Amino acid sequence: MSSGDAGTAGAGYGDGTRAVRAGLPEPVKHEPTLPGPVFAAHYHLPGEPTGPYAYGRDENPTWSRLECAIGELEAPGEDGVETLTFASGMAAISAVLFSQLRAGDTVVLPADGYQVLPLVREQLTAYGIEVRTAPTAGDAQLGVLDGARLLWIESPSNPGLDVCDVRRLVEAAHAQDTLVAVDNTLATPLGQRPLELGADFSVASGTKMLTGHGDLLLGYVSSRNARLMTSVRRWRKIVGAIPGPMEAWLAHRSLATLHLRADRQTANALAVAEALRGRPEVTGLRYPGLPDDPSHKVAAQQMRRFGCVVSFTLPTRARAERFLDALRLVDDATSFGGVRSTAERRGRWGGDAVPEGFIRLSVGAEDPEDLVADVLRALEESAH
Repeated sequence: MSSGDAGTAGAGYGDGTRAVRAGLPEPVKHEPTLPGPVFAAHYHLPGEPTGPYAYGRDENPTWSRLECAIGELEAPGEDGVETLTFASGMAAISAVLFSQLRAGDTVVLPADGYQVLPLVREQLTAYGIEVRTAPTAGDAQLGVLDGARLLWIESPSNPGLDVCDVRRLVEAAHAQDTLVAVDNTLATPLGQRPLELGADFSVASGTKMLTGHGDLLLGYVSSRNARLMTSVRRWRKIVGAIPGPMEAWLAHRSLATLHLRADRQTANALAVAEALRGRPEVTGLRYPGLPDDPSHKVAAQQMRRFGCVVSFTLPTRARAERFLDALRLVDDATSFGGVRSTAERRGRWGGDAVPEGFIRLSVGAEDPEDLVADVLRALEESAH
């Protein structure tokens, strides 16, 4: 684990027990169970600069506890897994890419990944790095993998919800000494564990379902490889992309309900997807938890929960916008994973190759009957 207090929930415990107790210090009489955030730019440091805490850009006790907690969820019961937290998911993504790649290297990115990846591609290319892309579905990245230094996987993909066989891609990549990083944002460690599937890095935005309340920005990187993480840590130091102590504390507090939120939101997402399945105006319905979804077979082999995002397409942009306006329990907002349901017409940003009527619906923790009724009512009202 990363520096900090030893956690109390190992491999023999269930997800709920681990989530509730991850990263907590040993009990001390009259002290809080989860100590409050430490606000410090510097620390008392007489003599030689030994010990874990010297300067606030490098380490903070509040981050250390959160990093320990996330590591316990990413790789339960394992020693030697290191986690580093960042100011955002993009800071974490950038830390892996820009710490591992040099001019002349080749990286493989998903063609259907997060909408900021095209900007990342431009920057990588400007630094003399060759960027190849291929879709997530059908393990298509295998076709452009030859000679790559790093393979970047996003599974399930955002927003299209395609899934690839992570183990298969990892085995092919490692056979030619290619590193593998998996963006695990949509799944969370309770839905999928990339390190167990063989990946070198598990990377995620903590802004979304991991913390679940839509009130903080956060990212993290986990890995078993200490040498690789040394370079990631060095990159974090250089660019200063560190989380605030308050954000880190809020994130750690929120982990205690991750299993409850994940179970409820996953069940709700399936209920909404099943309700949408028979609607004539809905096309392209995707949710990996549906037995007839194109990704279900592979997803069921490597995922333990299928996430909270459902995507589908309505006939026109105008119909999609009327649908969003008619929703009462679902906020029109970007991002996903929060306890309050949100939805958006994804094409409004211009960065995703999706139809104008494409909807990304992030299903929250409301009562499923209420959510389903709201979605179906909004579909009816938007027809006119």
